Amino acid sequence: MRGCRLLFLMLFLNSISWGVFAQTDAPVTEQRAVELRGKVTAERAWWDLRRYDLKIEVDPGAKTIEGTNEITFVPLSPGRRLQIDLQAPLKIEWVKAGEKVLDFVREGNAYFVEFDKELNVGTPSSVVVKYGGQPIVAKNPPWSGGVSWQKDEKGNHFIATSCQGIGASVWWPNKDHGYDEPDQGMSIQVTVPEDLVAVSNGRLKERSHNQTNKTRTFLWEVTNPINNYGVNMNIGNYVNFSETFSGEGGDLDVDYWVLDHQRETAKKHFKEAPRTLRAFEHWFGQYPFYEDSYKLVVVPYLGMEHQSSVTYGNGFKNGYRGRDLSATGVGLKFDFIIVHESGHEWFGNNISMKDAADMWIHESFTNYSENLFVEYHFTEKEAQDYVIGCRKLVRNDLPIIGEYDVNGRGSSGDMYYKGGNMLHSIRHTIDDDKKWRSILRGLNKKFWHQTVGTQEIESYISKESGIDFGLFFDQYLRTTQIPVLEYQIDGNRLEYQYQNVVPGYAYPVRVRINGEVVSLKPTEQMQEMRRDEPIKTFVVDRNFFVNSKAR
Repeated sequence: MRGCRLLFLMLFLNSISWGVFAQTDAPVTEQRAVELRGKVTAERAWWDLRRYDLKIEVDPGAKTIEGTNEITFVPLSPGRRLQIDLQAPLKIEWVKAGEKVLDFVREGNAYFVEFDKELNVGTPSSVVVKYGGQPIVAKNPPWSGGVSWQKDEKGNHFIATSCQGIGASVWWPNKDHGYDEPDQGMSIQVTVPEDLVAVSNGRLKERSHNQTNKTRTFLWEVTNPINNYGVNMNIGNYVNFSETFSGEGGDLDVDYWVLDHQRETAKKHFKEAPRTLRAFEHWFGQYPFYEDSYKLVVVPYLGMEHQSSVTYGNGFKNGYRGRDLSATGVGLKFDFIIVHESGHEWFGNNISMKDAADMWIHESFTNYSENLFVEYHFTEKEAQDYVIGCRKLVRNDLPIIGEYDVNGRGSSGDMYYKGGNMLHSIRHTIDDDKKWRSILRGLNKKFWHQTVGTQEIESYISKESGIDFGLFFDQYLRTTQIPVLEYQIDGNRLEYQYQNVVPGYAYPVRVRINGEVVSLKPTEQMQEMRRDEPIKTFVVDRNFFVNSKAR
């Protein structure tokens, strides 16, 4: 009898140590699931994220991930209930604070971890999360994300993560909301079969070979804050080559990770990368992550803006999968993926949105960066041809800014092409290229390694330009209306006014009258101008995203 009691006690203690009794599941409604994903809940708000230390083992054959993530944080206010996110079918097995196994409740993809008592404000704390399983398979990466379990042309495993929108919790447990980034960076340790290489963000600090179980482990270190969806894992038959870029911040290490059979092609084509860095340091200021280096990593999907680990799958072609989005010929002068995804190092990774509704901060500026690249390396006219040529892709189906607190975006397409043209119009409304460049550089300096909202970006541009662009942003970001300049010509008399605008919209626009450049200041009320000679031609400057209509 005593032996039975001892056996029971041992089994009980063992179950507690592995958290068997630590987890309970609570039902979750659709509305509650949306709130848990998109809102800064009370269980998120009381603690400030400081660091992640992620350690995982990947089994390509079983398509599984097993590992731990140590989450270091500092309480901002008294609290004892911590929200950690991980998407099914992955599961958290246990959570520990030191040697103490913590209880947790699961609501859908959110896990609420309970401490025994409230933690001290200002005192660093940490928990280790053990998890595993088969993660969601990416259906159409990077737009429908998850993990891509592919094979390359030679039959080798070729695996990658992509999680913008769906969330980083699709493959690792974290505080899955954009407003809070780990101030002290993170480490990513990945163990894979010995014939494969794992590439992640930051710098490769260690690699080791375990001959017992025929695996290799790669440890990557990120020193800067990093947004969750910018963290990535890439596994394949990679080889590496590198160069040094002499930039505004000194010498920047530039690394390229490509499949073995792509090496020679990549060495020629990836000359686009330093050209891109040169252009963007001119327009936006110093590359934001010198400490973590810059790298291009070949992946089995089109590409993504993973911080200091830009992923690439454009087939070593210029354009977007070999085509010109602007239909002007200019888009074939550069590799769209290298330029666009690298532009996100400044807008998306350096300056990051607090809420997914403000995704335009990432995509509009980065879309606009494409024509700035063209202007830097080619001509101003070609740059204008490119950005204006992309207007045909504007849908005006939804406002660019989406609903807040629901992880929701507005018009996914218009935040690119409409947003880029909005910024192009702002530049020409300011009509001072030196000031405009200082604003772009100033944004990256002012909000260096920060998360921001739309209002902060709007206010900065208005203040630095000396023009209140509040209604301008309302027009292009919060409505689906494009301003219409309605006009009527009668001999030497011109009547004009704005239509299809938000109340109070009254921004200047350049036009050509009989070939002469004239600045008009339309309002919603009809205005009149008289010329000395009859008006024969009237054309709105194409650099203003304004439609015109004769009355």
